[in-house]
Amino acid sequence: MMENHFPAPAPALLPLSTDQAYTIFNSRQISFIIFIAAFAGLMSPLSATAYFPALNLLASDLRVSNASINLTVTTYMIFQGLAPAVLGNFADSVGRRPVFIVGFIVYIAACVGLALQNSFAALMVLRCIQSAGTSSTVAISVSVAADVSTTAERGKYMGLVTSGTAMGTAIGPVIGGVLSQFLGWRSIFWFLAVLVGVYMVPLVLWFPETGRNIVGNGSIKAQRWNQPLYTSLTSLFKHNRVATTITQRSIPGATNKSNTFNTLPNPLNALKIMAHKDVALILAYNAIVYTAFNTITASTPYLFGQIYNLDVLRIGLCYIPFGTASFLAPLLTGLLLDWNFQRVALAVGISVERKRTQSMATFPIEKARMTIALPMAVMGALALLCYGWVLEVNGPLAAALVLQFVIGLSVTGAFQVMNVVIVDYHPQNPATATAANNLVRCWTGAVANYLIILMVDGMGRGWCFTFVGLVLFFSSSALLVLLKLGPQWRKTRLSNE
Repeated sequence: MMENHFPAPAPALLPLSTDQAYTIFNSRQISFIIFIAAFAGLMSPLSATAYFPALNLLASDLRVSNASINLTVTTYMIFQGLAPAVLGNFADSVGRRPVFIVGFIVYIAACVGLALQNSFAALMVLRCIQSAGTSSTVAISVSVAADVSTTAERGKYMGLVTSGTAMGTAIGPVIGGVLSQFLGWRSIFWFLAVLVGVYMVPLVLWFPETGRNIVGNGSIKAQRWNQPLYTSLTSLFKHNRVATTITQRSIPGATNKSNTFNTLPNPLNALKIMAHKDVALILAYNAIVYTAFNTITASTPYLFGQIYNLDVLRIGLCYIPFGTASFLAPLLTGLLLDWNFQRVALAVGISVERKRTQSMATFPIEKARMTIALPMAVMGALALLCYGWVLEVNGPLAAALVLQFVIGLSVTGAFQVMNVVIVDYHPQNPATATAANNLVRCWTGAVANYLIILMVDGMGRGWCFTFVGLVLFFSSSALLVLLKLGPQWRKTRLSNE
């Protein structure tokens, strides 16, 4: 049994502060915080995938080639990686809330411009601005989950947040297909602008600052400009301190002074994270997993239109199985991660404090995480291989969609595990760490998006996805390396920090 390979039982971990809760927010308040964060994380992939079904219409209306229109997808993904590298560290330094608000204001302005523009140049520039406005929200929403969850609960809460991101993949093509089919491609951008405008009401009114560098476990009062509008207005009219909808309960010894601006933002911090062997290997592997994921989303309109002669609306509907699996995968994976964390802890004799701050320096976190990711990655690789050959022989559409569901469930699950590991490794600056992850995966995904159609045409459908599946399969050996060498690499990294 696997438990026999664990070292002898270790002494129980002691909380860093036995009288201090990891977060003062109760379960109802955390639910609200996670909901707001999950919705924020939804917008970047929703904006990306809602655009896919309209590509042919845009090319026709703007009188450009399909290759030129695909460049707008590639540049969007480039900014998906670049923007979080700058704004992620900013969110770790000055807070989650202001970056959310400013980013969404920029996003709304870009959506309005996209709905009104009539040229390819304007489309290209405004898509870059739209991406810059919303792309950092993925990294920051993950950081919000890390702010309010311990390592023992991180799988569940990050799963909930990431499911919001995955939902964008699930519903984006459907929404884009319906809107562009019946109302034209401009309606996609009007819809996105209105959706975010409505969402910003609870965000501005009630969402509290959660950044641990700013408010600690929630017991430190944020500066007035960084408080929910409801709190600020109530304090202004009543001239005394009152509780916001998300109540901040004081803890003995806590200060009321926010730490905002104590640390100046440094965009290069995302690059510095990549210098460590364990982190670099995780980022490289995660980029390969994401690239495999992206080959499905980017090639579906082209392949399904070519093989099954589907129109814009039906192509959008074909994303439902893959998107549904991508939505379910983080939720199921999160539960598996928390279960495996408890199992590994029991095996090595470590007690788990779910609501208290604990040191994870001696915990075998690699074993708790990688043993979940490995079988998922292998299943995804095999499904990719089968998918390519179903398309090669013009197999039934139902078979292709079933395989897309399996790929979405397994590949997204493996991807989610690595996202959690990145935060496990950098709990003090999760937005910066996630931004580094986004930078690598989005840029490799952008390259894959550009190359996948060329590969399909040059290699054939079967051999193209066989190649993608084999790359994923053999690169998964990185997980075995992390299982064996990761603990020592992590120990060395922590001793040098």
